[in-house]
Amino acid sequence: MIIVALGSNVTGPWGTPHETVTRALKELDTFPLRLVEASRLLATKPFGVLNQPDFVNAVARLDTALAPASLMHKLHMIERAAGRRRGRRWGPRTLDLDLIDYHGLERSGSPNALKVLRLPHPGIAERDFVLEPLTEVAPRWRHPLNHLTARDMLRRL
Repeated sequence: MIIVALGSNVTGPWGTPHETVTRALKELDTFPLRLVEASRLLATKPFGVLNQPDFVNAVARLDTALAPASLMHKLHMIERAAGRRRGRRWGPRTLDLDLIDYHGLERSGSPNALKVLRLPHPGIAERDFVLEPLTEVAPRWRHPLNHLTARDMLRRL
C-alpha cells in the first residue's frame, strides 16, 4: 500500500488551501500514478510552528510502478507546480506531499539528512492530521515498525 499525506495552509497558484488539496488529489490520479482512495478534507491546527494559518489535510492511497525515489521526485514536481517553495521547517506552504508508506518498506537514514528518503515517514505516530484521515482510507494498515494501526496510534495521542 502506498500512502501519501497532503496539506496546505496558504493560497497559491492553484487557489485556496482547499482548492489546492483538491487539485493535488487530481494530480495524484494522472499517469504514472493512480489514486485508489482519498480521505475527506480536514481543517487542522498547524504542527510545529503554531503562529500560522490552519491547514487543510487529507490522505490518499496510490498505486504506481514508480520506485520510492522516483515517486518522491514526482511528488516534489506536483508541489512545485502548486507554488511550493521550501523554506522554514513546518512553516506555511501552498502544498506539502509526504510519502507516509511505500508497501511497508523500511528505509532509514540520518535524522538530520534532508535528502534521504526515510520510510515509513518518521513522524506518523505524532500527527493526528495524518492518522485521522489515514483511518478512513486504510483502516487495516499497520505501521511497518511499531505494527500499530492508525486508530491505535491516534488513541495514544
